[in-house]
Amino acid sequence: MIDIKFLRENPDLVKENIKKKFQDHKLDLVDEVIKLDEENRKIKLNGDELRANRNRLSSEIGALMKNGEKEKAEEIKLQVTNINEELVENEKLETKLAEEITSKMMKIPNMMHESVPIGEDDSKNVEVKKYGEPIVPDYEIPYHTDIMESLCGIDLDAARRVAGNGFYYLIGDIARLHSAVISYARDFMINKGFTYCIPPFMIRSDVVTGVMSFEEMDAMMYKIEGEDLYLIGTSEHSMIGKFKGQILKEADLPYTMTSYSPCFRKEKGAHGIEERGVYRIHQFEKQEMIVVCKPEDSYDWYDKMWSYTVELFRSLDIPVRTLECCSGDLADLKAKSVDVEAWSPRQQKYFEVGSCSNLTDAQARRLGIRIKGENGNYYAHTLNNTVVAPPRMLIALLENNYKPDGSIVIPEALRPYMGGKEILKPKE
Repeated sequence: MIDIKFLRENPDLVKENIKKKFQDHKLDLVDEVIKLDEENRKIKLNGDELRANRNRLSSEIGALMKNGEKEKAEEIKLQVTNINEELVENEKLETKLAEEITSKMMKIPNMMHESVPIGEDDSKNVEVKKYGEPIVPDYEIPYHTDIMESLCGIDLDAARRVAGNGFYYLIGDIARLHSAVISYARDFMINKGFTYCIPPFMIRSDVVTGVMSFEEMDAMMYKIEGEDLYLIGTSEHSMIGKFKGQILKEADLPYTMTSYSPCFRKEKGAHGIEERGVYRIHQFEKQEMIVVCKPEDSYDWYDKMWSYTVELFRSLDIPVRTLECCSGDLADLKAKSVDVEAWSPRQQKYFEVGSCSNLTDAQARRLGIRIKGENGNYYAHTLNNTVVAPPRMLIALLENNYKPDGSIVIPEALRPYMGGKEILKPKE
């Protein structure tokens, strides 16, 4: 959510930002908010005048009673009663207008960084840089679930019987490899100075609407029936929610945290759920990182955060590239975002394995996360980034380490987490 003062003073800039995101249907919201804001400020001013009148009359009552002018005092008491009744109605209107303003403001997208490329959708995202040499071997690489099945490492049929499409059983060495990736990512981030955390896997609705737009909420979140609780789509949601309503000390900043959680997503929309693979699924696990910092530091942290993901993948000898997300591919709360994509030698192309975003003060305004400064309180900036999200990571790991005999070479960095194993061989 953007600053209403900024919107009030720069309506044309806000409208231009909306146009660049190809959301012209939201343009009217700007004028509607300005009109409601003007009305609300008049109502507030009226309330202030009523209270000042009431205070003045109340002080007169005391003086009149002291002088024995009870009849006149009773007349003024009646005026005070009338003012109180008017104040009640005024405050109701003020609350109603404030709610309408907030509702509309939450639909207006965050102001993007000036460097964001303009484009309608993810097809217009811009490649920034490649890391590592993408290799296409001279032998065929099977589909990732075929590789897993050859290692007796996955059972999709049983998962469909138990939960439907979009779920899986990981078994044996593949399950262990999955856990090894998570453990390695955890330790990798701890060594970068981040504090490890396991957060709640369910959050309340006021946290959900604080960390994402209504459109994202509808497309992603699973609601717990009969409870004001949602299953998290990523641990970023509960990690940022941890600071809800807090006033943070400047001396304690930045908060740099890495978190593990399962993630649950509807995956509602055009992408759909894969029946055979484990790329787009309803349930997965992830190691995440978040930063809460002062505004002037957020873009330095942004560059550090995505570079950590690149470094982690390269430490496992997986080629990656970074893509700058264009305006139409940015979720409403994001000011700037970069995707990290891993190389798929089977498909001979890159695919998304993580995303780093700077949300500036959009989440902080919704959640009331402020910093106590020398000259008053101000809103924090929040950032999030995927460290690693198996089983997507497994796709890249298996394909880039697949050998002609069907075996998988385990990257050296993961071997301590695999009991020293160096290679996985197909089962007879």
